[in-house]
Formats: sequence, C-alpha cells, structure tokens
Amino acid sequence: MNFSEVFKQSNQLCKVSPDGKYLATCVQYRLVVRDVSTLQILQLYTCLDQISHMDWSSDSLFILCAMYKRGLVQVWSLEQPDWHCKIDEGSIGLVSSRWSPDGRHILNTTEFHLRVTVWSLCTKAVSYIKYPKACQKGIDFSRDGCYMALAERRDCKDYVSVFVCDDWHLLRHFETETQDLAGLEWSPNGCVLAVWDSCLEYKVLLYSLDGRLLSTYSAYEWSLGVKSVTWSPSSQFLAIGSYDEKVRILNHITWKKIAQFEHIATINNTKAVVYKEVEKRPAVGSDDLSLHNITIGTTLFNTQSKYEICPPPVQVPVVKPDPDRANPKIGVSTLAFSSDSRYLATKNDNMASVVWVWDMQKMSLLAVLEQTSAVRCFQWDPRRPRLALCTGNTKLYLWSPAGCVSVQVPTEDQQTWNSCFMTLA
Repeated sequence: MNFSEVFKQSNQLCKVSPDGKYLATCVQYRLVVRDVSTLQILQLYTCLDQISHMDWSSDSLFILCAMYKRGLVQVWSLEQPDWHCKIDEGSIGLVSSRWSPDGRHILNTTEFHLRVTVWSLCTKAVSYIKYPKACQKGIDFSRDGCYMALAERRDCKDYVSVFVCDDWHLLRHFETETQDLAGLEWSPNGCVLAVWDSCLEYKVLLYSLDGRLLSTYSAYEWSLGVKSVTWSPSSQFLAIGSYDEKVRILNHITWKKIAQFEHIATINNTKAVVYKEVEKRPAVGSDDLSLHNITIGTTLFNTQSKYEICPPPVQVPVVKPDPDRANPKIGVSTLAFSSDSRYLATKNDNMASVVWVWDMQKMSLLAVLEQTSAVRCFQWDPRRPRLALCTGNTKLYLWSPAGCVSVQVPTEDQQTWNSCFMTLA
C-alpha cells in the first residue's frame, strides 16, 4: 500500500469526486482541488468564511461550500474556474445544504427547519417547501434521481411529500402512521420508501411510490426501539438495528423477518473467525536512543499491531451504559452492506471496539474484528467486498474474506487520525 504526503484539512472536509478523478479538501476558508492520479493542485478557491460543509455535484463539475454561521453557500465550477455562485439565506439562517441528484439545484434548510429553499443554478429560479421536519433523516432522493421524499410535521402529525425533481411539483402527499417520525429512506430500486418512528416506539413502515402502506413491522413494545435502518444495494433486504443489540433482516417480498443477528458477549460460533488486534512496541537498542533519533520524530516509539485469530469461546469486551444519562451507548447504531449485498457490517455501541461481519447468503456470523480502541467508523470498498475501518490512531485496518491486515499510515508528527474516512474512490 502506497501513501502520499500529508495534506492539510479542516473539519474532516475531504472528499473524492463521484467520478473518482478529483480530490477536494478544505483548509479553513480555502478549497483545494487536486488530481487524484498525480495529486497536483488543479484549482484553489477562496471562500468568504470558514467552510462548514463541502459537497460535490453528481457529475463532478461543481463543488458546494456552505458557511452555516453566515448563512452563505458558494458554488465553484471546475470547467470554468472564473465562474462562481453565491447564495445568501439572510437572517433566516442556514443549517443544511445539499445538491439535488441532477447537480444543478441546491437545497438549503433554514434555521428551526422553517422551510427548504430550492435554488436553480441554470434558471436562477427559487422554490420554497414548507413544514420540513427536524429529524435524523428527513430528506432522501431515489437512486435514479427522479423523486424526493420529504418528512413533514403539520398540526402535530407526520406527513411525507413526494416531489418530482424535474420541476419540483408535488406528486404525492400522505399522512404516516407514526407518533414521531425519525427518518425515511428509498430502496435502491426506488419502488419502496421505508419510514421509521422514534426510538420510543418500535415501528417501521413500508410505503409504495403512490403512498400506499405496504407493510408495518414492529419487533416489540414498551422499550427503546429502532436505532438504525439501511437497505441492501440489491433492495432485497432491509436491515434494522435496535436498542436490544439485535439486527433484524426483512425480505422484499413479504416484508417479514427472515433473520435475526445477535451481538452476544461470548462468541461460541466455530464457523466465525475472530480477529483480535494485538499491539506491541519495537525493541529499542541503546544506539537508537540518541538525541538525534528522538528529536527527528522517528518511529522508535510507535506502537505496531497485528491481528491474531482467537479460537472460541471468545469474550467480547462490553461497556455497561449509564442509565442516568441521555442517549445511552447501547444498541446497533451502524449498519453497512457491501456493494454486492453479500456482507453486512454492524457495530453495537456498548461493544464499541468490535465490528461484526455477517454473511447474507448463509445468514450467519462470518467474522468479528476486535480492536484495542473504539471503532470510529467503517466503510466498504465500492467495487469489491473489502471493509476499511479506523479507531482514531495512525493505523488503517482492512478486512476481506481472505483475512485482516493492519497498516501503519506514515504521518509527519504521528498525530492521531481523524474520526472519519475520506470517501473511497
């Protein structure tokens, strides 16, 4: 594995363009665009204030930079470096900014979620959408970019509006059977919209494009419920992570549960491979302890690590959550399918240092990765079944069906890594 030199960035704003040709990084109020193959700087843009959010358009021709504190959005063009656009939301404020799928419209959400403003870069037209709900995931676009689903709150009731993205006219508007809608997400094929309730009530609802309720799923009552929801890329499975430390898999034909994955403290499964990270420090001789070697920042005192395979039974480290604190660290908060829908990676919050990998063909546990530190995030390779994860140190960890590897990332001053990955190209 080869590594480039270290590039500066702020607020973890570093993204590869959708076509994989460019790398954009933000440093305070500057936007730097590099060629991925050569890492040479192609464009350098200066914004009016420190950048809070940055995003590529779907065709990789434009970059959006949002400055939430000032209610500003600036848009830059790669094809025409002299062209730029500024959107000022004024005193109404700005809390979110994102591209539409066509890469020619920008959706800004104002403070207190008073409205969503749709700005057109082509015609300079402006559209307003009222009553957006402040929830975990209140806006989602279908994979083909034709439709947008928006969660709304009116008269103490939850609604969903479906808009056509060509001209933003309202296609469907219907009330949902939720007490406090927490999020919605289109299936990758765009046929079904999943809607889930807040954690106080376990309820997942499946709606068709025309607003018909296809099915309702509830695993239990009178306890904290849904914590995370995700579709498989094939649209065949809907994975639901719950506060009871279990993942439930629904199928796309009957919308019934076909599998349940449990995150147990003692792993007795002989077919699952448990990889445990083991750290060690290199032996240091007296010749290496010179003032020169210490001051130049060598790797004399860097901790090296590798994976060891542990035979069952294996005891997984569990942290008991504090019942007196809000948002308890318990339950399945992170779900991610591989690009081929073959594998599902999960993380249970009270087992923060462990990543679980499940085989979706056999519906069974395939591998467990136990790290020495809490896992900050993980992400699948978009082209092959390969999982990358990080724990905030100077190492990158990779898993594939062939095994696990720990890679030391060279840095200038050996500072710890940020908690988020750059989007994989």
